[in-house]
Amino acid sequence: MNAPLRFNEALLIADRAFKPFQCVAWSPQDSTGELNLTVIDRTSTRLLGRTRLPSSIYSDPDKLAQELKKSRDELSRQGFDLAPWSMPE
Repeated sequence: MNAPLRFNEALLIADRAFKPFQCVAWSPQDSTGELNLTVIDRTSTRLLGRTRLPSSIYSDPDKLAQELKKSRDELSRQGFDLAPWSMPE
């Protein structure tokens, strides 16, 4: 995948990266162009992780993959068991 990602594509990829947990993603209305990701448990009661990605990261498939992998690795270090995932091609 070499073409720049659109916002909605990045949202879908991020959502799949954190299964079986829920990834809530949004963009602030102040038009900063960043993507905010929050990973919560399946009951929506426990915050597991949070990150902000500027458009320069989430629109680049390689950079997005790196950031998602870092976040997944951090959750794994905290003892959370994530489903296998790889960046779509």
